Amino acid sequence: MISPEGHRSGFACFVGRPNAGKSTLTNALVGSKVAITSDKPQTTRHAIRGIVHRDDAQLVIVDTPGLHRPRTLLGQRLNDVVRETWAEVDVIGLCVPANEKVGPGDKFIANELSKVAKRTPVIGVVTKTDLAKPEQVAEQLVALQDVMEFAELVPVSAVDGFQVNTLADLFVARLPEGPQLYPGGELTDEPEATLVAELIREAALDGVRDELPHSIAVAVEEMGPREGRDDLVDIYAFLYVERSSQKGIVLGHHGERLKKVGAEARRHIEALLGSKVYLNLHIKVAKDWQRDPKQLRRLGF
Repeated sequence: MISPEGHRSGFACFVGRPNAGKSTLTNALVGSKVAITSDKPQTTRHAIRGIVHRDDAQLVIVDTPGLHRPRTLLGQRLNDVVRETWAEVDVIGLCVPANEKVGPGDKFIANELSKVAKRTPVIGVVTKTDLAKPEQVAEQLVALQDVMEFAELVPVSAVDGFQVNTLADLFVARLPEGPQLYPGGELTDEPEATLVAELIREAALDGVRDELPHSIAVAVEEMGPREGRDDLVDIYAFLYVERSSQKGIVLGHHGERLKKVGAEARRHIEALLGSKVYLNLHIKVAKDWQRDPKQLRRLGF
């Protein structure tokens, strides 16, 4: 397929401290759920690519984990994912929520970003403007000017769509000219099994106690159409936790919680695959997997 003259294509990524609204913004730009969102920080564990198709451009957004000071081997690996991504994209968006003061975490990331800003433009994105008063948003834009030198500053809200298209335009303007990188209908280049595992993990994170978010990992063991039926996909997956006590939390009273997780995940997976799904979930204890290189490798980190 020949792209029209002046067509641009390339990569952008959002960075920011955990829970700055990066995944919600990625989904808003792509117009579909490709990155899992949760009110738990450090929900994103892989660099997920969402693809924005326009007549004049194809923008590939890489949603990265939140950069943080790591306490475990998993934490270090997540930070490595972030820095590797920065090195490969054409433009970077630093996300800072409108309703929270600029803090040491934001300054730490900005300081790291200033090392790449000479060769890669960085756009300051004030997110979650729907949660702040207009004067708060204005103050945040002023505060960000002192943090580093941005190519642009833009306030947005992924929830009500405020200036999401403006942000897309700012990104596209900084992409090189080139043909489409992915076929027209694709919204992500993640393998389906990875997305399915992420959707299960999102459902499992929803509502668990604060001590659990980083202790849950999901591995899809088997996934494929049921024999003799093309309208049903069988999925067998394991939810991994680090301790037996956590198994009880995820399972819930008489297994009620796990049933809810399964039902919620199945709804999103069916929407993703466009097919009925049979989902079989089991919980396994993998002791201290976040600190064990062998277990991290097996779980895909």
